[in-house]
This record gives sequence, structure tokens and C-alpha cells, in this order.
Amino acid sequence: MRKFGAGAALLALAACAKEAPPPPPPPGVSVAVPLQREVNDWDEYVGRFEALQDAEIRPRVSGTIEKVMFTDGQYVRSGQPLFVIDPRPYRAALMQAQATLARAQALLVNARSESARAGKLLQAQAISREESEQKTAAVGTAVADVAAGRAAVNTAQLNLSFTTVRAPVSGRVSNRRVSKGNFASEGTTVLTRVVSTDPIWFTFEGAESFYLKYLRQDGTGERGSSRGTANPVEVKLADEPTYRWRGKMDFLDNAIDQNSGTIRAHALIPNPQGFLTPGMFGRARLLGSGTYRAMLVPDEAITTDQTRKLLYVVGQDNKAAPRPVETGPLVDGLRVIKSGLKPNDRVIIAGITNLQPGAVVTPKLTKIAARPNAVSPSSQTDSAPPSSEATVR
Repeated sequence: MRKFGAGAALLALAACAKEAPPPPPPPGVSVAVPLQREVNDWDEYVGRFEALQDAEIRPRVSGTIEKVMFTDGQYVRSGQPLFVIDPRPYRAALMQAQATLARAQALLVNARSESARAGKLLQAQAISREESEQKTAAVGTAVADVAAGRAAVNTAQLNLSFTTVRAPVSGRVSNRRVSKGNFASEGTTVLTRVVSTDPIWFTFEGAESFYLKYLRQDGTGERGSSRGTANPVEVKLADEPTYRWRGKMDFLDNAIDQNSGTIRAHALIPNPQGFLTPGMFGRARLLGSGTYRAMLVPDEAITTDQTRKLLYVVGQDNKAAPRPVETGPLVDGLRVIKSGLKPNDRVIIAGITNLQPGAVVTPKLTKIAARPNAVSPSSQTDSAPPSSEATVR
């Protein structure tokens, strides 16, 4: 009986050993070599549009407003009449100045005639030298009176012309601040305001770290400083998905603000249709680097290990190994890898969930394709001045 029981137990154990499940196969993953492109980095800024010329219109003579010659908010040309101040007092002052000039000119003719006669009489010793010199001095006085009369006429003509208030620049006019019949005081009363619209400035401030980066790039010849180079700038408005407004850097301030640690700059943007309005908010991207060869991978292939960015690379033994990398901006929906990756590395781009370092995998070779319309989450920290985007050359 004992031999029979032992044999039955051995048979049972053998049956259990045959029923044990086989080990699971290595997980399947998709791998691809990095996509390589010639790219330029772009740095992003937030700012507002400003008018190149912003003129507050005040009268240069005092008087009663006789006409308003524009519609509130219309586009006006430089020199276009906007207001007419009652010209009658200034026309009368011009006529008076012209009469005074005519009188001075007549006195000058008479003084010259008397001086000529006095010269002949002096030669004939008919008058004293003192009397002759008085006649000569009278000519000088008359000449000065004529010059003063001409200056008075010019002043009166200017004042008369100032009674028509004209737009100093082409642009969009604001609403009228006075109406017909109001009295406007010279240099005091604000009549309206005109701002130019084409071209227009996009004004923004950049951090000192960006400024230092640009200075060093300028020193190595990688990218010219915006102080002397018209680097390209692209702007998008609050409701626009793409950077459709293009311009050039036009100004970089001469000092960094001690309170904010930023430096002020602006770009010149063409605005022929007048769509861009001073005060409008926008996001700009400024060329942030020279052209360089970049390796691109999908954002979803990048994992985070505390402060490090990691990619999983499959070696010749089909084992997944983590690779610390330095990431850059987005370009065509893919993330730039600046360092830590080789052009022929097989990067795991799908199936990375719960993957352990050193695990054996079954790689399936695929290709990385550009995704210009994709929106990827950012994997770039803000510890250094990163570029927000890049474009393919």
C-alpha cells in the first residue's frame, strides 16, 4: 500500500509540472532612429503693438472752433485738415502787418533819397557832416524797420495758416475732444489724437539670460545681435493659431532695467491694411539661434526621472536601456534632442509603459514622421533660457 501511495504522489507531481504556464514573451515595442533636420531655434516673447508716431493734437493759435473736418475714428493722411479755427482776427493781423511793412518800405525809399541828396550837398559844403551822417543813419533805421515789418508779416501769415489744424502724420484719428463753437487755447486744449498704423511696432521685454545668450552667439558668429542685425520676428494674435505677422527687429535698448532684470526691444511689423491696432496683445517668436543639425523624436517617447529627461534605446541584445538626454524646442510636432543621443540609436517610441531598464523587448522597426499640426506637451524645463520653437531649414 505504501508503494502504491508513493507512486500516486509522483504521478500527481508530474502532472502539475506539465501544467505550469510558460514564461511570457518579451513585450513588443516600436523603435525608430531619430529624424534629422536642419533647424533654427525661436524664442517666444509676450508684448503689445505700439504706434511709431502718436501725436496729441493741440492748437498753435487760440480761437473759436469754426469747423470739424473729419469723422471720428477715420484714417487720415499727413497734412489733411482736421479743424478750422476762426481765421478773421489773424487775417486782420496779417493785413495790419502788411500795411506796416508797406509804410516801412516807403520810409526806406525816402530815407535813401534824402541820404543821396545829403551826400551831394556835403560835397558842395552846403550842409554839415553831422547832418549828412544823420541822413545816412536814417537809412539804416529804415532798413531795420523793413526787416521787422517782413518778420511781422511772416509771423502773421504763420498764425493765419495755424488756424487750419492739420494731421501731422498719416494714421487713425481718435474722436474729437472739442466741437464747433468751443474756444481752443494755444498749446493747451487737446483737440484729438492721431496714431500711425503702418508700419507698427511690436514692443516686448526679454530676460537678461536671453540677452546674454544672444551676445555670446554674436561673439561666435552663430547669430547676429539684434542691435545691428534685422533678425526675423513672427507674431500671432490672441485668437490666431499660427505666427502670420512677420517683421524684423528694429530696436534694442541700451540698458537692462535694474528692477525687472529685462531689456526692452521692439520689432517693425508691416501693417498695410491697418488690422493691427496699437495696444493689441500678441505673442512673438524671435530667431534664437543659427542653423544646426538636430535629431527629433516624439514627445511621448521622453520620460522623466526626477530632474532628468530619458529616452529608452534598444541595443543589439534587444535590451531597453535608459539614456539621459538634453531636450530642446519643438519642431514639426517633434522634440529636438540636443545631446545624449546618436543618429543610429534605436529609440523606443511606442510601448514604453511599465518598461523596466534592462528588460528584453521585441523591437518592431518603424519611422518617425514630422507632425507639423500636432500639439505636444512641453518637456523642456525653465531653468535655462529655452527656445520655444524651431523651424526646419
